[in-house]
Amino acid sequence: MTLSTIDPTVALVVIDLQHLIVARYAEHGSAAAVAKAAELADAFRERGLPVALVRAVGQAPGRTEQGAARAAAAAAAASASGTGAAPATALPPEAMDIVPELEGTGIRITKRTWGAFHETDLHEQLQRAGVTQIVLAGIATAKGVESTARAAHEHGYHVTFATDAMTDDDLAAHGHSIDVVFPGLGETGTTAEVIALLPAAPTE
Repeated sequence: MTLSTIDPTVALVVIDLQHLIVARYAEHGSAAAVAKAAELADAFRERGLPVALVRAVGQAPGRTEQGAARAAAAAAAASASGTGAAPATALPPEAMDIVPELEGTGIRITKRTWGAFHETDLHEQLQRAGVTQIVLAGIATAKGVESTARAAHEHGYHVTFATDAMTDDDLAAHGHSIDVVFPGLGETGTTAEVIALLPAAPTE
């Protein structure tokens, strides 16, 4: 779907552009996604529009096959170490922080699931700001971005996807989200197309 309009009361919502996650997706274009998301954030802030930076600090507690595989790998590592415990892999303090390219004023959201709305105050903060539309960017396309988009759609927001400001380590899932799922939830466009439809930045 072609991007048709941007509401005057629009917000940018950036998903999980944290040091650790950006590093994990380095081979899948995370640097380019960060650059485009930063371009969007700058444009929104220049116009006094809300920017929500979302970071993940955990995951939902339900059993998953991927979780079981990770647990099995950890058990195997513990057995191989001969200590009965997996080797310690301490993360640096900044690992879960938002990358500096995105830092600036705005809404801060901490989540423990894929989506940014579940058990957070994102909806309440957007409502207080009078937001009717969100532009989504971040990592990963078929996980955090898509999950947030589904919830945003169900909350009644117009949803726009800056497709060059997101990436995924599964190219098939990335393409399916952009080509099949997102057109049913909102509209897609590039960073340049989104910025072109924003109101003009105030002049001094």
